[in-house]
Amino acid sequence: MKVYNTKSGILVEHESKFHLLDQVDWDEFINDDDIIANTYIKLNDSNRIKDVNSIIENELKVPVQSQEIWASGVTYYNSKLGREEESKESGGSSFYARVYEADRPELFFKATAHRTVGNKGIVRIRKDSTWNVPEPELTLVITSTGKVIGYTIGNDMSSRSIEGENPLYLPQAKTYDGCAALGPCVLLTNESLPTDTKISLTINRGGKNVFDKNIGIDQIKRKLEDIVEYLYRECTFPHGSLLMTGTGIIPSSDFTLEIDDEVIISIDGIGSLVNKVG
Repeated sequence: MKVYNTKSGILVEHESKFHLLDQVDWDEFINDDDIIANTYIKLNDSNRIKDVNSIIENELKVPVQSQEIWASGVTYYNSKLGREEESKESGGSSFYARVYEADRPELFFKATAHRTVGNKGIVRIRKDSTWNVPEPELTLVITSTGKVIGYTIGNDMSSRSIEGENPLYLPQAKTYDGCAALGPCVLLTNESLPTDTKISLTINRGGKNVFDKNIGIDQIKRKLEDIVEYLYRECTFPHGSLLMTGTGIIPSSDFTLEIDDEVIISIDGIGSLVNKVG
């Protein structure tokens, strides 16, 4: 089951049929340990719609409202290598090697709704940064009790030049207006995603492809439930939360995003998140 946050209400896709639940608050809807069962009983012929193209094309909102968005870093070996490369001149590379092996994961606050864009929104690169990349990430949708009820696609935009200068600059490298994208939907499921699920990143520039790679989520070093447990240890999330689980796709040091680039992130079973860079 997939759900979309739209201007007209919550759009539910189930067994190739679409239903529109109007006048439903996203916070109340998504923060539900029994969301699949409770959504299923709301689906009927009276709210079934056939013409969904206009809603999906023109009315999608970010699948977040009052939830905080957090992120976990250095969860893939490729990420460890990339962080070490960008910080070697500052002498901070050993920190990333340590956190990759440590029991405690790296967790950091990423964004709230007003700094986040949805599908077809504009993600931004900082004006005071010289090296910027998208980070395609499987993103967990978690209730206030700590239960993972679904998955979405996340883009954890990152300034590698700022973080590389000093690891203590991480909040500035990660959190700013337009620093995150989420969507286009939330895949609701009680099951873990298949281990062969792939995440892909495509970047187009001036109508030409300039980057195209993919990686499997089986390359994530940590158990996702362990990362969630650490996030919820001393933090409460009254409306639930979203947690980006790290990236394994690291563009080389000679690549940086440019204004008007098109970033496409796809995850098997969820869909594709498309954004322009501004």
